Amino acid sequence: MGMKCVRCGTDNNLKDRTDNGGRCKNCNHPFVFDTSAVIDSRLKFTDAFFAKAIEDISANNTLYFTPVQLFYLLDRRLSRKIPEGWNGLQSLGCLAFVLAPLCLVITNSPIYMALLPIGIIIFMYGSYKPPTGKGNSPNNFFITQYQFQYWLNRWQEINNPVGKMLPAPREERLPAEVSTELTAYSFDRAVICDSAVIAQLLIANNFHFENNCAVLSVTGYPQSIFSTVLEMLTRNPDLKVYALHDASPRGVTLTHHLRTSPNWFQNRNLIIYDLGLLPRQIFASRNMFVRAAEESAREAQEMPVEVRQSLSAAELEWLEAGNFVELESFTPQKLIQVLNQGIAQSQSANAGDSLVVIDGGDGGYLYAADSFG
Repeated sequence: MGMKCVRCGTDNNLKDRTDNGGRCKNCNHPFVFDTSAVIDSRLKFTDAFFAKAIEDISANNTLYFTPVQLFYLLDRRLSRKIPEGWNGLQSLGCLAFVLAPLCLVITNSPIYMALLPIGIIIFMYGSYKPPTGKGNSPNNFFITQYQFQYWLNRWQEINNPVGKMLPAPREERLPAEVSTELTAYSFDRAVICDSAVIAQLLIANNFHFENNCAVLSVTGYPQSIFSTVLEMLTRNPDLKVYALHDASPRGVTLTHHLRTSPNWFQNRNLIIYDLGLLPRQIFASRNMFVRAAEESAREAQEMPVEVRQSLSAAELEWLEAGNFVELESFTPQKLIQVLNQGIAQSQSANAGDSLVVIDGGDGGYLYAADSFG
C-alpha cells in the first residue's frame, strides 16, 4: 500500500519505506504510522489520515481544540471501518456459513452441515438489537485512551507539537490586575459553561471578543479575572445568560444552580437561555455519541427536586440509566455555531419558534432550546 509523505507529498510504497528505514524516499522525513506494521486492519491508517483529522478538527488550522475532541473524531472515523451493527458474533456466523459446505466437500460427511443452522442462529443473534425507545443507545469507544495518547505522542515527536491543541486549563491563584476603565464597563451577555475546558476553548477561539460576551465556567475559570468579571455582570440589570453544558446530571443542573446560588444570580430578575445539551436534544438526533456510567446514574438520583420537575419522564429515565453526552464530542466549529445560533435566536422576534419557556416567575425567565444547533 502506498503512503504519502505529509512533508513533501511523495507517494512511497512498501519497498520504498522498507529500503529507507521507514522514511520518505524523497525528503527522508520519518513516517509515524505504517499500515504494514499493524495487524488489526481496522486500526490501519496513514500519516495523511491523522493529519486530515487534525486539519478538520481545527477547521483548517483556524480553531483551537482539545485533545478529547480529537480523540472523539479519530474514534468516530476509525469505527466507520466496521459496518454498522457488525460484531464478533456475526463474524463467527459467517465463518460457519463458509466452513459447512467446505467441510462437506472435503470429508463427504453430512454431519458438518449441522454447522449451517448453527451459523444462522449465531448470525441472527449477533444482529439483534433490543429496542431502547430513546434516540441513541450507549456506545463504547472503538479505540482506547492509551492508544490515542501513544499515537499523539509519536506524532508530536516527529512532526512537532500540534499548534492548535489546547493544554489543560491552568489554575492561576493570583488575580490579574484589571484597569478601572474596564471594570466600569459591563457585558450584555454571558456564557456560563459547566466545565473549565469548554470555557477555555471558547476564550482561546476569541468567542468573547467576537460576541462582546463574557465567558466563565461555573467552576471559576478563568481564575485570574473570574471575580472581577462576575462583579461586572451583576451591574447590568438587562444581562442575558446562556448556559452551555454536558447532557449529564451535573450539566442539566447548571441553570438551577445559576438561578439559586448567592454566588451567581440568586434573586436576579434576568433571563437564562439553556442552549444544551439536554436529553430531549439527544432524543431528536441520531448522530450524538451517548456514553453510560454508574457514577452518572448515581448523580441523577441526587438531582434537586426543581431540576427533576423541569425534565420529562423520558429524560429522567435516560439520565437515571447513567447516560450522558459530553460537549467535547463535538467539534469547536459546531459548539461555536450552537452558541452563535442561540444568541441570534434569543434576539429574534421569532425566538419562540426554537426557544421554549420552561420556567418563569420572580426569578426571571428560563428558556430551553429544542435542538442543539
